[in-house]
Amino acid sequence: MTTREAALDAVREYFDTGGFRTELTERVAVQTSSREEEHRADLMDYLDRLMRQRFEAMGFSVEIHQNTLLDRAPFLVAKRIEDPSLPTLFCYGHGDTVPGEEGRWADDRNPWRLEVADTPSGERWYGRGTADNKGQHAINMEAMRHVIETRGKLGYNVTFLIEMAEEMGSPGLAEFCRDNKEMLAADLLIASDGPRFSTDGPDIKLGTRGGLNIRFRLEYREGGHHSGNWGGLLANPAIVLMHALTGIVGREGKILLPELKPAQIKNSVRDALGHVKVVSGPDDPEIDPWWGEPGLTLAEKVFGWNTFEVLSFITGDPEKPQNAVPPFAEAICQIRFVVDTDPDVFLPTIREHLAANGFGDITVEPARMSMLRASRLDPDHPAVPWAVASMEKTTGKTVTVIPNAGGSLPNDIFLNGIGMPTIWVPHSYTGCSQHAPNEHVLPHLMREGLEMMTGLFWDLGEGFPGK
Repeated sequence: MTTREAALDAVREYFDTGGFRTELTERVAVQTSSREEEHRADLMDYLDRLMRQRFEAMGFSVEIHQNTLLDRAPFLVAKRIEDPSLPTLFCYGHGDTVPGEEGRWADDRNPWRLEVADTPSGERWYGRGTADNKGQHAINMEAMRHVIETRGKLGYNVTFLIEMAEEMGSPGLAEFCRDNKEMLAADLLIASDGPRFSTDGPDIKLGTRGGLNIRFRLEYREGGHHSGNWGGLLANPAIVLMHALTGIVGREGKILLPELKPAQIKNSVRDALGHVKVVSGPDDPEIDPWWGEPGLTLAEKVFGWNTFEVLSFITGDPEKPQNAVPPFAEAICQIRFVVDTDPDVFLPTIREHLAANGFGDITVEPARMSMLRASRLDPDHPAVPWAVASMEKTTGKTVTVIPNAGGSLPNDIFLNGIGMPTIWVPHSYTGCSQHAPNEHVLPHLMREGLEMMTGLFWDLGEGFPGK
């Protein structure tokens, strides 16, 4: 049978008989930590062995391109051209992960081995990359494969890009897309990353907040000095740096410098977020309602505003503290920002503020090779109600439209750089522990993700929205 329901039945059977679990097991086993030079060969192995084989089996041609900014993290571009006159779908995923953090996982789990565990809240699949992002682009690839096998074709062309340095801020991606804009041109992006805001129902996101990581460093001298002999005589850089940061963000998380946050939330965004109820799920931490910008709803704080976070603070030797005044202090901080702010003013503003308040010795520099900029598709674009209708037809559930994700992705490169509308359909959830030990996915969300994407990719063959 060549019907939509036949494709859905096929992908359900694939999941229920263990096919997807086997697929994800093989992907997780490749140690694709992009931040660590020793995994250079693993990054290429993921693309040249796993991805090439799977795409070619689906009728795609595959090319691997050099990354001019980070040569250990190339780009894979897979293309399936059914007819040059047909519209083109663009898909994206990243095969790299954050470091495995071996030895820090519960029950001595190996981060590079998929492990199924029954917990009080249900079954979980543990492993690095299960949620971010191997499991998510695997869902999209397998959904597309089932449409091809059921219908015999897609009814449109596809370009699928896999990068290997997203966890470093996607260095080189903007340059690659700029230099290959014609090759990558498409009529619509559908991709998956990040969490659903609720496990009860699916959502789509039309963009992302941007992300800028910043290194603050204050170094007074070489080596530590005995705190009994020198305490009270030598300035302590950790204390000075802590006071400097409190002039940027208040004790309750409010950003204090106006240039680091939007002037207001647009009415259209506020209206959309009025339908979004942010609550802690069974496995999530409890929300601190007193934290962040006062006067905003929880949804507005995470989807409509900027945040400033201290990610790490180092001074002395944290593992073996000495009775010594430390010589330096360093903090890695982060600003997540919406499209209504200009990130190019962030660093100059912070430097000027520090200098004006007696902290001119503190150096302020980017902590990553590149910055992910904010972006947002207009909610009135015809692709939005089309995607909602398709997903609701498949699941029977209400789909929530969120103007932009709280996290950061290279969506700006696709939406504004290449010039295509962007729809993100996440398959993970907020308690998945991505970027931390014990990363995992919920299998029932993986199954539903396969269903939704199969429905979306099938429906595109009936006609592109806006075409």
